[in-house]
Amino acid sequence: MLNLPVALAIAGSDSGGGSGIQADLKTFSSLDVFGTTAITCVTAQNPDELLGISPVDPAMVAQQIKAVCDSYSVRVAKTGMLYSADIIRAVADEDIREGIAVLVVDPVMVAASGARLLQADAIEALKNELLPKARVVTPNLHEAEILCGRSISSVEDLRAAAKEISETFDLACVAKGGDLSGNEVVDILVDGVEEHVFTSDRVPAKETHGAGCAFSAALTAFLARGELLSDAVAASQRYVVHALKSAPDVGRHRPLRFFWENEAFE
Repeated sequence: MLNLPVALAIAGSDSGGGSGIQADLKTFSSLDVFGTTAITCVTAQNPDELLGISPVDPAMVAQQIKAVCDSYSVRVAKTGMLYSADIIRAVADEDIREGIAVLVVDPVMVAASGARLLQADAIEALKNELLPKARVVTPNLHEAEILCGRSISSVEDLRAAAKEISETFDLACVAKGGDLSGNEVVDILVDGVEEHVFTSDRVPAKETHGAGCAFSAALTAFLARGELLSDAVAASQRYVVHALKSAPDVGRHRPLRFFWENEAFE
């Protein structure tokens, strides 16, 4: 009998199905990891726009985490959209109580449509209460700018930001360079004194909605499967590249194809 590793996604629900909890569960399942969830917000959104956000009571978020951890041995947890300082504190406190060994933080702040997904006063709670308890943080370019407090316009800037974030919060930082210009995408992992650079050809995708969620969820899945961090980052980059390359037409949208065939992930 196959004994699947268990991962927990703590994030918001995307009614459009392309990001958030929905993307996390699809990614986990595609990589043979059993996905569990703690929903932080319900959103009304699609790839074009976010119409509304209804946050879940922080006590209920904590209760979801407890319920999952009482029944499953969670190897790795990841956070996505947390929205408020109170939810962040509830997650940080419950993570300690439940003894989750590895926490991956995707510091979701702004949607691709431009809508704010993290309240302004929650940024300090993220920095001061959640990141110090995490093993890995996976900011995109704009999130890295907020975390390090300066603009990023080059690969060298991205490298410096990853190093600063890693040192400041005492964790591994995967700074994602997809928003930099050029035909090549560069992601940089800094883990203490170690640095790894991962490159891929830029995919001319019609839509990238959910790509950040898919990356952090894939990283969580590979870590839950026992992969080394640098190998997990490389595999996660490849996973997102193929999900973008094989994106299907769904109505007038072209969302990521989470379930694509590749022997490397079997």
